[in-house]
Order: sequence, then structure tokens, then C-alpha cells
Amino acid sequence: MLSIKNLKVNREGLEILKGISLNIKKGETHVLMGPNGSGKSTLANSLMANPDYEVTSGSIVLNQSDITKLDVSERAKKGLFLAFQYPVEVPGVPLIQFLKLAYTEKTGTSITPGAFLKLINEVAKDLDIKQSLLDRYLNEGFSGGEKKKIEILQMAVLNPEFVILDETDSGLDVTALKTIFKYVNQIKISKNMGVLVVTHYSRILEFLKPDFVHIMKEGKLVKSGGIELAEEIEKDGYKTLVDVN
Repeated sequence: MLSIKNLKVNREGLEILKGISLNIKKGETHVLMGPNGSGKSTLANSLMANPDYEVTSGSIVLNQSDITKLDVSERAKKGLFLAFQYPVEVPGVPLIQFLKLAYTEKTGTSITPGAFLKLINEVAKDLDIKQSLLDRYLNEGFSGGEKKKIEILQMAVLNPEFVILDETDSGLDVTALKTIFKYVNQIKISKNMGVLVVTHYSRILEFLKPDFVHIMKEGKLVKSGGIELAEEIEKDGYKTLVDVN
């Protein structure tokens, strides 16, 4: 289980998260929604130890191990993965080389180049990633959709137990959205993976069937429910939902 207990987080001296508590079990999909500036991406970055965010109290526990003070590489080795909202370009670093290094660091094992290429090519086919992209530098000159697919490719390579997708759906056309989340669903089921999806858009629910939907406002979780909660937001917006809490 990924257990977040009364998490409070500051950025540049300002408190952004004001006591977040959330439990995500293996095999569950949780969707986190809320107005702009509510703290959704702050939670995602804090879970993955972004040094720009200071945890002032509370804890993050992964499979009964407290990871609150661990750095990003240590959290990754323990089975946590974050797909970034804005994946960065890394000129000069070959994509395949980067993925193989990440695999070796995560697993602590070596793999032959042939076996690794077979793994990459199988996932790339499922995600409709062109071979020409695999032969380039990491994200250099990639479109927004291509970058998001490479994030999911990296997820598959690292085989985490819990995944945080920070607005992975933003900027995607319907075809890319369907391809990515069909694969996320597939690997979630086959690997019994826990998933937290941060999003603004209920359209994602056409391709991803969550077990729980949570609404965040002003650094707090103000309401939780099932898929009907996201449908209510689509119909009436956030104001009528959160102002009564």
C-alpha cells in the first residue's frame, strides 16, 4: 500500500498541502481532480521527493516502509514512479541508453542489449511509438504526445508497484489518449499496480475506470467518491461540490 498520512508541504515558504491523507492499494486506480492551484501537482511532486517541495509534517509510507526522508532514486528503487506533467528534453543522451541505465539502477541487475531491445520494442509497439523516436536523444524535438508516450515506456521498463501520472492526459489527442490509457490499464491489471492519476479533465474516464475519485481544493481533499463524482463535476463544475464541505 502507498499510504499518505496528514501530509503538509511548503514551497518557497508558502504552505501548499494542508494535511493530505490518502491510501492507495495495489491494483487500485485513484483519480485526483480539482481547480487550478489546488495542490494536485504539488502532491505528485512531493510523493517523488522533488527538492523544491518541503515536507513539514506527516508521512509517506510505501509497503510499510517510511519513505518520507528518502530521495528520488531511493523511492524509485522501492517501487514508486512519477510520469511528469512536462517531460524535459535531454540533448546528447540517447533514449535507449537512458532507459537501460534506469533499468539497471532500478533492478540492480544487468541485461543483454538484445534482451533489452526486445523489451523496449514490445512496449513501443503497444504504445504506437515509432522506431525513429527510439533512435534519438531523450525527448529532443518530440511532440507533447510523444513525450508522454516515452514516460509510459519508461514506466513499463522500471515496472513500479505504484505509479503517479501527473496530467499525462493534457495536450493529447483522442487517439494518443486512448492508446496510453489502454496500456496503463493493461499493465495495471497484469502487474497489480496501484495508480494515482492527476487530471483536470473527466474525458479521461472514457479510457480509465477509476476505483476512487478525489477532489482537492486549497491544499485539502474535500470530497471522495466513485466515478459518479467525476461525472457530477463534468455537469456542474467544482463550486457546487466543494463549497458545501
